[in-house]
Amino acid sequence: MKVLVIGSGGREHALAWRLARGASVTEVYCAPGNAGTALEPRIRNLALTEDDALLAFAKREGIGLVVIGPEAPLAAGLADRFNDAGVPCLGPGAAGAQLEASKEHAKAFMNRHGIPTAAHRVFTSRNDAMAYLEEVGAPVVVKADGLAAGKGVVVAGTLDEAREAVESMLGGCFGDAGHRVVIESFLEGEEASFIVLTDGETIVPLASSQDHKARDEGDQGPNTGGMGAYSPAPVVTDEVNERVMRNVIRPAIEGLAKDGVVFRGFLYAGLMIDPKGEAKVLEFNCRLGDPETQPILMRLRSDLAALCLAAAQGRLGELADAVSWDPRTALGVVLASKGYPGDYPKGSPITDLPPASETEDADGKVFHAGTKLQDDQVVSSGGRVLCAVGLGEDVAQAAKRAYALTEQISWVDKYYRRDIGHRAMQR
Repeated sequence: MKVLVIGSGGREHALAWRLARGASVTEVYCAPGNAGTALEPRIRNLALTEDDALLAFAKREGIGLVVIGPEAPLAAGLADRFNDAGVPCLGPGAAGAQLEASKEHAKAFMNRHGIPTAAHRVFTSRNDAMAYLEEVGAPVVVKADGLAAGKGVVVAGTLDEAREAVESMLGGCFGDAGHRVVIESFLEGEEASFIVLTDGETIVPLASSQDHKARDEGDQGPNTGGMGAYSPAPVVTDEVNERVMRNVIRPAIEGLAKDGVVFRGFLYAGLMIDPKGEAKVLEFNCRLGDPETQPILMRLRSDLAALCLAAAQGRLGELADAVSWDPRTALGVVLASKGYPGDYPKGSPITDLPPASETEDADGKVFHAGTKLQDDQVVSSGGRVLCAVGLGEDVAQAAKRAYALTEQISWVDKYYRRDIGHRAMQR
């Protein structure tokens, strides 16, 4: 079977790498991919980005499975196009992807189906939003309604920060994504990422994980797409896992079905878990998280291609009981360009990267995100550039291996947090 992965980030590198190990997989294409996928021995990059060109390639080459990584093409209905053309594609259609594409839609969905989440109000008027902030005070959470590459959330500790976020979002800093803002109550607790694979009926939970959204150590600084992650997340105990499945995931999948939506793909629930183990949903995503995917897929021992194809074809129940995981902890450290998530340099050479072939079965691997090949040299091309992942018997050993890889890499603009996994280590 030939597999096509759509996207260019760290999530897509990890997906392509793990899919390439499938027993039935003969070739993996990544469109457009990055320098990491270009250097993998079992993956070929495609310089294709247009939907029509991707669909024509899939039909011409007899692609047996398409996996769409990012949220934007899912929200635009690309999965619908592949499936309508008879090409099996894993990823929700445009209707299902609205759970991520609109926070207002997601909130209405959760309230309609009794899924616990923070109280909220939606605004398009600056004056109305400001008046509401005066009424509720701080701390408070301000979110751009649409897709903002993981950067459209501000946890405001003061009213001034909240006002600035509203001004910025409604003022156009995120374009159309911010023409409407959602203001939520601040929730106390510890965050975790709970991701499942589903065919709309059968649900297969992936290993739990926890990421670090803040750019700087001690969970300080601006929100980012994620500066590191580890799996499993100790806060997701067996009891919490059962509670999340009962109160969040099953009602969500059943709610989608009641709304007439067939959701086949990855559903990501960003959770806030309070000291009593009660979980509320911060956000739903319609795809795998980044950087959670990298440590999660380092731990997966089952055939990902077989699982994804079964989910895309509505027969995930055939394989649901056979999913297995490495019992060790995996921890990933994101290497970003200095300045991210604001302005940052591009085109900086990156050297001393471990060769892909030498890390296939090792206790660590470096996944690429914002990289490209320029005259056979790996250079930076984005804000989050690499993710170094280590496996270990506990989170401390996994972190030691990940940071050893991180420090080995030479790159003048390298920036990374040195405390990834600190919550797990404190536990």
